[in-house]
Amino acid sequence: PRSADLIGGVARSGLTGRGGAAFPLATKMRTVAASTGRSVVVVNAAESEPASEKDACLAERAPQLVLDGAEAAAQAVGARDVVLWVHRGAVAARESLAAALAERRAAGLGPRRPRVVAGPDRYVAGEASAVVHHLSGGPALPTMSPHRTAERGVRGRPTLLANAETFAHVALVARHGPDWFRSAGTADEPGTMLATVRGAVRRPGVVEVEVGTPLVDVLERAGGATEALSALLLGGYGGTWLSHEAARSARLSRADLGPLGVDLGVGLVLAFPATRCPLAETERLVGWLAAESAGQCGPCVNGLPALAADVTALVTGREGPAALARLRRRADLVSGRGACHHPDGTARLALSAVRVFDEHLAAHARAGRCPDLAASPVAPLPPHHPVAGAEVWR
Repeated sequence: PRSADLIGGVARSGLTGRGGAAFPLATKMRTVAASTGRSVVVVNAAESEPASEKDACLAERAPQLVLDGAEAAAQAVGARDVVLWVHRGAVAARESLAAALAERRAAGLGPRRPRVVAGPDRYVAGEASAVVHHLSGGPALPTMSPHRTAERGVRGRPTLLANAETFAHVALVARHGPDWFRSAGTADEPGTMLATVRGAVRRPGVVEVEVGTPLVDVLERAGGATEALSALLLGGYGGTWLSHEAARSARLSRADLGPLGVDLGVGLVLAFPATRCPLAETERLVGWLAAESAGQCGPCVNGLPALAADVTALVTGREGPAALARLRRRADLVSGRGACHHPDGTARLALSAVRVFDEHLAAHARAGRCPDLAASPVAPLPPHHPVAGAEVWR
């Protein structure tokens, strides 16, 4: 399709970014297309969430679809440069993308020569402003900027940045049209989405579902639960706990989950078994998130370790109500005050735990643990990469 046709088609499709913010992609495309500077397209395939696999799955198994979307979007907005951003540790994704690029060059497809750039294996290194900062010659650290990336991104150039799943959807909208895309999902949130289902399910992995699919059906797509569940962790490690009881009647859409205080985030659905202690799991995750700080602003450097200490105090039964009140106060202090949204997500996870697991809190206050529940981990966590200077981020 012609450039204007594709942007209009994306607008009519209702496609929003599948990376967490759910911003209308056509709005970004129009901003970049209307600019006068030399624009660039950035495909963010660096999956920083340790349990999420959807973008890596696309990069490994359907790289040409992602590249088709990036090429179509670049043509539509007038960009000459296309960059594919991955983590250094994502070897399979990098090799698959490199092989797909070689195939395209051999076939003479596309006037552009996309390049793969590998960034640090850090949680916040996949954040949009960190990607832009690194591609502009700096360390892969989040930054605060008054400008939107579409207006001033990589090296000050207008930049269309979205994740791999979003660009795959662009390719499908270009191929099949906006009406085809809207035939799935809901009227307000059309299309399908990729969800990574982990935890106590028979076939953990990535599933494609329509937006608005009941959460119980999402679990069934992964083979169903292997044992009784107490809760689901939704959206990512900076996401939200939802009790299994509430999840039984909830659907995988922002309209349905928003009133429950839940955001879709990166599309993670972690089924948590009733035999494990959810507060001990929260302590693991909050501690890891605190250590994954970029170390450049007060809410991360001071706030997140203090927040993690409060969660530990609750898990060990120390201080009781005082620790709970302190956690709530500190969560409020760090939220919305960081250089990126990393503190917000960590606070959201901790607050959702004390809201959903009140009975477990009482048990820990009495005995320092959950009776008869194992504290063994469920969610996968990579090793920490301590910040030891800017070279870690380059």
